[in-house]
Amino acid sequence: MSDSMPLPQGQWPVLEKGWVWLCGAGPGDPGLLTLHALNALRQADVVIYDALVQEAILAWAPQAEHIYAGKRGGKPSAKQRDISLRLVDLAREGKRVLRLKGGDPFVFGRGGEEAQTLVQHGIPIRIIPGISAGIGGLAYAGIPVTHRDVNQSVTFVTGHDQSGNATSSLDWTAISKGSQVIVIYMGMKHIAHITAQLLAAGRPATEPVAIVTTATTEQQQVLETTLGTCVADIEAAGAEPPAIICVGRAVAMRQVLDWQGQMAGEAPRNLDPLGRGRPAESA
Repeated sequence: MSDSMPLPQGQWPVLEKGWVWLCGAGPGDPGLLTLHALNALRQADVVIYDALVQEAILAWAPQAEHIYAGKRGGKPSAKQRDISLRLVDLAREGKRVLRLKGGDPFVFGRGGEEAQTLVQHGIPIRIIPGISAGIGGLAYAGIPVTHRDVNQSVTFVTGHDQSGNATSSLDWTAISKGSQVIVIYMGMKHIAHITAQLLAAGRPATEPVAIVTTATTEQQQVLETTLGTCVADIEAAGAEPPAIICVGRAVAMRQVLDWQGQMAGEAPRNLDPLGRGRPAESA
């Protein structure tokens, strides 16, 4: 894609000097970028981007300065305060600033913190949502986060707190009992703690679990396991973050909806993985 490919006709917003746009880049695949995000990339003077933003996306802003501000667990990372204040400084220099964050900036992306800092310093902002990995990444794995025969609720949680430790503020018993499907961001480091909490709360050891790593990219891998065996299976498979973890019967739908596998010539493993005993179109 290039500037020679115009955006559809319409009133597209202008990224003015001294503004900061906080934008979601989606879960990885550049094709999942929104048109508003593309419009922003074409106008920015500087792009401050996260670790999971693909180089192919940055290539759509060749005129801009690219500044890396990634934060990855267990690795040297810029401090959040420094990132937020850097945005303020760049805007005050009169730059058109695009803060590009993986997924959606307001879904476990610290976008709310950065936006608040900007507003407190008098910097005008615009928020551009993106496709969150907890939805888009699982869809690429063939897992719908909601399915009428499975769940009427889905809960999104983060696997660690601000310090990087296992989240102590989550009521796992309430989550376990209140949500049929649980989607966990950044949970690999503490997966043993998380699974132990869910099992203690009454979730069955046989419950399906999927771990989707580097979702929506060419490196995507999907590990199908169960709540009782996932810790050992993750270790055996050598699965590493970034990963989205899905717990619940919705994972079984991958047996029929693994569309990437089917594109590669694989047959569906089970046309009725939920055991409905009737066609999917029937009520």
